Amino acid sequence: MNKIAFIRTGGQTGVDRAALDIAKKYNIAIVGWCPKDGWAEDMQKAPGIRKFYPELKETPSKDVAQRTRWNVRDSHVTLIIEPNQTKFSGGTNLTEQIAKEYERPCLKVYSKDDEAKIIDWLNNLGSELTLNIGGPRESECPDAYIIATEILEKVFQAIK
Repeated sequence: MNKIAFIRTGGQTGVDRAALDIAKKYNIAIVGWCPKDGWAEDMQKAPGIRKFYPELKETPSKDVAQRTRWNVRDSHVTLIIEPNQTKFSGGTNLTEQIAKEYERPCLKVYSKDDEAKIIDWLNNLGSELTLNIGGPRESECPDAYIIATEILEKVFQAIK
């Protein structure tokens, strides 16, 4: 029985993209909602992010808030990686707010120092989880992808 059955995310640059790449590396099934036309800040025209991650499904709207809401709604738990405590990420703040609204377990971390915290948190939850992963996009936090990849790499090595 696996701890994580699915990685759910919206495919935006930064933390979302790191989650998708780590899921592929560890053969964890990818699911998630992305905005209409697969919109991401670096792929603004259809098929957008779905060109590389066809597992993602489009929401009816291009509004990224709908994608965020649906990804939290359709997950068991949400992990927010907010490198360097980038307080100016509206989408990241919205993710946390929606997790509270849906009463979904949510953990927010800020650095590689939090890897053990994530592992402990996941180990205290059930198995076969759909793990929603979110955080700032690259334009909001230029090292988001690299930092999130390093964190997730250690976490998934530990919980295999």
